[in-house]
Amino acid sequence: MADHNLLGKKGEEVAQKFIASKGYKIIAANWTFKHKEIDIIAQDGDCLVFIEVKSRTENYWGNPEEFVTKKKQKLLISAAESYISETNYQGESRFDIISVLFLKEGTETDHIIEAFYP
Repeated sequence: MADHNLLGKKGEEVAQKFIASKGYKIIAANWTFKHKEIDIIAQDGDCLVFIEVKSRTENYWGNPEEFVTKKKQKLLISAAESYISETNYQGESRFDIISVLFLKEGTETDHIIEAFYP
């Protein structure tokens, strides 16, 4: 597995532990539909949360969440629509980003709630 894939997997593990500690119920990890993927699908109270995880080893070029482009957002929205259709979900939902920075000093995790809208 390539280094960037290992970093992404490690970041997703950190993100899952982070949101679980906040009381979220993880429904799925790495949910895929055709060529689309959602890193984490979780329940926060009555709200279904679609979470994109971005991991980096430095923030010299910007924080990880800044790399969730408009194109990536469109793919996530499309994937979420597929999930909602497939499961016949009828409630509220939102899109969050969890940013994970693996620095020499330690790991920094930032949770951006309602990071973007469909």
